Amino acid sequence: MTSEIPTTAPRPDERRAELAARVKELMPGVRSDLEALTRIPSVSLDSFDQRHVDDSARAVADLLRAEGMEVRIVQEGGRPAVVGHLPGPEGAPTVLLYAHHDVQPPGDEADWNTPMFEPTEIDGRLYARGIADDKAGVMAHVAALRAHGGKPPVGVTVFVEGEEEIASESLPTILERHGDSLRADAIVLADSQNWKIGVPALTTTLRGLVRVVVEVKALEHGVHSGMFGGAVPDGLTALARLLATLHDDEGNVAVAGLKSSEAADLDYPEEVLRAESGLAEGVQPIGSGSFLSRLWTKPSMTVIGIDAPSVAKAANLLTPVGRAKLSMRIHPAEVPGTAYELLKKHLEDNAPWGCQVSVTLDDEGPGFAADAQGPIYEEARAAFRDAWDGTDPVDIGVGGSIPFVASFAERFPDAAILVTGVEDPDTRAHAANESLHLAEFERVCLAEALLLERLGALPTGGTDG
Repeated sequence: MTSEIPTTAPRPDERRAELAARVKELMPGVRSDLEALTRIPSVSLDSFDQRHVDDSARAVADLLRAEGMEVRIVQEGGRPAVVGHLPGPEGAPTVLLYAHHDVQPPGDEADWNTPMFEPTEIDGRLYARGIADDKAGVMAHVAALRAHGGKPPVGVTVFVEGEEEIASESLPTILERHGDSLRADAIVLADSQNWKIGVPALTTTLRGLVRVVVEVKALEHGVHSGMFGGAVPDGLTALARLLATLHDDEGNVAVAGLKSSEAADLDYPEEVLRAESGLAEGVQPIGSGSFLSRLWTKPSMTVIGIDAPSVAKAANLLTPVGRAKLSMRIHPAEVPGTAYELLKKHLEDNAPWGCQVSVTLDDEGPGFAADAQGPIYEEARAAFRDAWDGTDPVDIGVGGSIPFVASFAERFPDAAILVTGVEDPDTRAHAANESLHLAEFERVCLAEALLLERLGALPTGGTDG
């Protein structure tokens, strides 16, 4: 008679307590290093000083070297990425830990309640641009290495990208040329969020992205609005009518043929949606179906920019051309090229008054859907449960798009992809007053240290599946 080897290896409470105590002891230093890294304004957009991105890459490299890693800075036509490697015990699995060190532009300083690049603590949250997205992700990886004293129970490769906020344009080249050195049994991509404060999550679906510029031409040149208004359309009014066709009366996206499905059945009432989104008083949510389906698995359409004369400088003129940028989020399994063609056809077919409509693809990215089963996923859930004092993690979707996740899944089809993160619904990543919840950050650091421990304890071959 043979006994069945359990999928999840036993995990002594003493070791969990030891790692928890170690992480708590390390947190002041981790926070100090996080604050120093955040003070580097590493905005990767071309219009900002790229020397700061270089400085940020060097600072990350120094942090990894201090943990005994063999480190190199990789640049393949884009911003610098940092790769560090630390071997584990012979026969142990390898884990790739991903984060990015570039950040979004800070926006208007007047919108911030604290200095934009000077981390400031208020009521248990640390405020600054990039503090959560994603420099806390970088430091969670560093903290996990420190918790194991530079001798993790698995092989560890850390990959910190430098251009995630500008669509990771050189990532495919990096994965093609350096992929062998990044190969792993499990890949932890720390650039998402938890369900809420006190409840951890694994992100198992992400919507894809199609972004276009649509131009509506009504006139060859501008003319006097009084002389010709009433008989001749203007480009902006025609554009407004065209944009209005993109949603039905309930607010659902009206582009025919787009994929849609129901999302996970989690409790997400309207009052939570209103609070987390900042929906103004009296404004009703749009669309139909569950709120999480609208946010995670149904398409969405947003006008994110319009070229138009300003109100302050407007002339009495029929504007000849209207132009807008549209951001369409698509079902995790939708093919971006297919979605683009469907959107393009809709816009062209609904041209008002015979106006000339042109549609140009600005950007696209695939979604992601994980089959989150098998030993590695179970160990991740157990690590979360331990770090959050027995609270079960939930599987969530994210309405935003993280195209690099699909890039890793395509390059490493046999690896388990774990999309984790340090953010919560109040983080406000990309917006003014971005912040990090410090108590949750400590739990994230502990969860990653526990995950490395658990993966190192799996039976030989236990990382399969």
